[in-house]
Amino acid sequence: MKLKLRAFLAASFAVFLSGSAIAADKVTVLLDWFVNPDHATLVIAKEAGFFKKYGLDVELIAPSDPSLPPKLVAAGQADLAVSYQPQLHVQVAEGLPLVRIGTLVATPLNSLVVLEDSPIKSIADLKGRKVGFSVGGFEDTMLSAMLGQHGLTLKDIELINVNFSLSPSLFAGQVDAVIGAFRNFELNQMDIEKRPGRAFYVEDEGVPAYDELILVAKSDRVGEEKLVRFMLALQDATNYMLNNNAKSLDMFIATDKALDNELNRRAWIDTMPRFALRPAALDHGRYTRFAEFMIENGMIKETPALETYAVDIFAEK
Repeated sequence: MKLKLRAFLAASFAVFLSGSAIAADKVTVLLDWFVNPDHATLVIAKEAGFFKKYGLDVELIAPSDPSLPPKLVAAGQADLAVSYQPQLHVQVAEGLPLVRIGTLVATPLNSLVVLEDSPIKSIADLKGRKVGFSVGGFEDTMLSAMLGQHGLTLKDIELINVNFSLSPSLFAGQVDAVIGAFRNFELNQMDIEKRPGRAFYVEDEGVPAYDELILVAKSDRVGEEKLVRFMLALQDATNYMLNNNAKSLDMFIATDKALDNELNRRAWIDTMPRFALRPAALDHGRYTRFAEFMIENGMIKETPALETYAVDIFAEK
């Protein structure tokens, strides 16, 4: 940690630990979906008292419309939103004033899934098949890149919008494969329902590795001191989860009875090794490579300078 940041923190802690009755700074975080193990770092930071330790009162809000959180942050209606690296590239190319300040899940979760007993043994076997998707404009382009590795194009398959009903559409025989299935959830869900699946991982099929879940702030708020404290709390929560896995899981499911089920317990195990160990750290090469991939595949026409939409907030301070 740089000397300037240490001096900054020392001054901050002098206030927090002085015993004076100063109200904690409010931070509102809009999630990308309902609470699930992908959000464990945030939940543990709150439940284990790390946000409080850094003088923060954090509210985690599940959205009614998963597409809105980054837009609401860009409009100044919330402090932070949980989003995805690929979507960030698209949104900043469209002019939204967003900046990535942290990473929650540092590997792709997206995958193409078929039933375990499917005759589809490779991406090449998708020719003439039906493939379900949920999010147009990205998943189909990702699939196009995967097909291209095997001499196929989107014209060689039939795309069907299954409206987030991924595994049910496979069970019903509506489609032969689905793109957009999260490997830590859909595969576990399918196994629990005695209809096991098999995954093709996007990063093994021509798509550059990327950060799945990230935290974005409005561009003109990146300098806010409370966001530095927020990221320090996430760093502490990450270390706590690594050192206290079982206890952290119990703490997580205790927040809502609906979380206490086999699917979430399995997903927790599969997600744990994918959490960013240094949530604030930025892999410049990863973001540059993925931006180039998106330009090459026609998803965006151009991208602004990296430092305008992705930062290491500790380095900024």
